[in-house]
Amino acid sequence: MTEHPRVRTTHGVVEGRWAGGHAVFRGIPYARPPVGALRFAAPAPPRPWDGVRPAVEFGPAVPQSGPAPAPAGGQEGTDWLTVDVSTPDPGAAGLPVLVWIHGGAYVSGTTSDPMYDPAALTAGGIVVVAVNYRVGAEGFALLEGAPANRGLLDQIEALHWVRRNVTAFGGDPGRVTVAGQSAGAGSIAAMLTMPSAHGLFHRAVTHSVPGTHCTRALAEQVAAVLADRLGTDPTAAALSCVPPGRLAAELTALGAQLPRYEERWGRLARTGVAVCPVVDGEVLPASPWQALAAGRGGGVELLAGHTRDEFRLFSVMSGRAGTFTDEDAATALDLFAPGPGGAGAYRAAHPRATAGELVETVYSDALFRMPSLHLAHANAAAGGTSYLFELQLASPVHGGALGACHSLDVPLAFGTTGSPTGAALLADPPAPEAVAVSRELRQAWIGFVTTGDPGWAAYRPGEQLTRVLDARSRTTRYPEQASWRIWEGRPPTPFALI
Repeated sequence: MTEHPRVRTTHGVVEGRWAGGHAVFRGIPYARPPVGALRFAAPAPPRPWDGVRPAVEFGPAVPQSGPAPAPAGGQEGTDWLTVDVSTPDPGAAGLPVLVWIHGGAYVSGTTSDPMYDPAALTAGGIVVVAVNYRVGAEGFALLEGAPANRGLLDQIEALHWVRRNVTAFGGDPGRVTVAGQSAGAGSIAAMLTMPSAHGLFHRAVTHSVPGTHCTRALAEQVAAVLADRLGTDPTAAALSCVPPGRLAAELTALGAQLPRYEERWGRLARTGVAVCPVVDGEVLPASPWQALAAGRGGGVELLAGHTRDEFRLFSVMSGRAGTFTDEDAATALDLFAPGPGGAGAYRAAHPRATAGELVETVYSDALFRMPSLHLAHANAAAGGTSYLFELQLASPVHGGALGACHSLDVPLAFGTTGSPTGAALLADPPAPEAVAVSRELRQAWIGFVTTGDPGWAAYRPGEQLTRVLDARSRTTRYPEQASWRIWEGRPPTPFALI
């Protein structure tokens, strides 16, 4: 074993470090910094470098927006478009590859989050590549003079980098699985049917796919309001004069004030996040569900899942848990239940539910559970092989108030239950049943990335077999049948002006 592992990429030599017997390389640029003349542009190839480039620190994160920005941990600077690579052996050949795309509601997130430490996955014999991409207004605001969905374009550029370079790290460019949670999963759902992503990956893992896309007309209005708050125009040229940190802060402020725009912006105004992928007709021709149904994707090997109590995290963290009123329930049902008749169907299916239970059920369904289920369903119908899971293991913290909440699955899959977020969700040390579920989910990932089989039966539209992850895991019919009966044949639709 050499003192410091070195690998020659297509743009120059990088030197990483050994960690636990694995070679780790961080902050490798896959595109040029998207600032100056390149701000709001499609990603451009990085410039080659001479000599040896140190690759031991995480790259800088794009300025973060939203109520819960990602933890810091990278370098300072504007070299936002970087990847981190963890490999069992850079001298190996043909290892399966997992490309991780982080979540964060499309407005925050970074690979430096300790919850994403890939050591346990790398120990399973796979090369893990984690991608930093533009989030917030930098990546997703629809601006005149700039391509739409620049964050998605960044991810696709990173996948091109993987295809050209992963062999040098011991990986097989013909065995690439993309994996993501929340916004990362939504990005992957989009890429399943984007022509520009075709052939860049071979399997996909999606946890908690969000049903958040918006129409061009709505995205244009959001950009206009954001620019007006900054005293400028919603063009790439005008906003290029606004410092990235100030633009990110203004997007956070707009997100906090979204309810005032509900009469025109409808569902988007209730999400707390002002930007998301835009169905622009070019970069993203259609929503993933619409595209799969129309035959614009042939189906892939897909491992998809969600948690049982997706929305509970947001209701607890916002302080709203236990305070929802009948008016809140009516608003949630009117906006998010699939129409026509969706609101009545929810009330009929849950006649004894409290206002809070109705709010959490419809938000969990509309924002994460039904988008995930519909993706697995549509992928199978399009000729792919889908595997489905639901996490039912509940968090023990806050007196159990979090339930099986959004993001609980991430430290379980990575085996990072001792990270700050993992400990906050699962307690420190985690209970034996959490350790067992973590082992099962992590092995499911490794098995799926390696062979295409996570260890349970495939989902088929008729049977709907689903792995329920709990203290006693089991494979059964999809558990949320009441919700599926309401949503069957009604996939998510993009947020639109009303």
